Amino acid sequence: MKIGTDAVLLGAWTPLTNNPYSVLDIGTGTGILALMLAQRSNAEQIDALEIDEDAYEQATDNFEESPWNDRLFCFHAGLDEFMDEPEDEYDIIISNPPFYTEDYKTESSQRDLARFEDALPFEDLIEAADLLLSEKGLFSVIIPFKEEERFLSLANDFELYPIKITRIKGTPTTEIKRSLLAFTKTQQTPLIDELIIEIARHQYTSEYINLTKDFYLKM
Repeated sequence: MKIGTDAVLLGAWTPLTNNPYSVLDIGTGTGILALMLAQRSNAEQIDALEIDEDAYEQATDNFEESPWNDRLFCFHAGLDEFMDEPEDEYDIIISNPPFYTEDYKTESSQRDLARFEDALPFEDLIEAADLLLSEKGLFSVIIPFKEEERFLSLANDFELYPIKITRIKGTPTTEIKRSLLAFTKTQQTPLIDELIIEIARHQYTSEYINLTKDFYLKM
């Protein structure tokens, strides 16, 4: 699986102000979010969850090859399985969830599983965050902007409240494409801002460079 801009944004943007001891990456894919949080934090327990066998094997290999392999572990399981016997609470729960909600499928069932919301409904993801999040914990996701209002409403039903919302635009003239959302169990007024990725093709804004430069070889 390729590394997408969404994952890089989420991994770099997620607030770590609660000095997390434990992290859970739901639907880890290549393992990029778990690896980015291992690089950014001193968290001693970084667990990742992946249902697809090929992706699970790739994530496991990536974890083992990384400098943080003693802090990273990948579970080969679905979210429902993982929630049946929750053993831990997590200070950070992070997910780049599948989000194609339109009735559209590709020729590849594996890609569909990775990319479609019916593989991991928002409701299930939010319910898991509510169950598994520690009292001081933070839940962080990236979703399509058009789904922001619905996601915020669902989270509110589980008493998860936004503390930070960043809306992403590809260029200054394009529409808002994504929403980065961070939630806690404490209600407060969220910080809301906007991030533009490029001024022109491959001409990145200083804001995007400053946010993500630690994760690119050439930036």
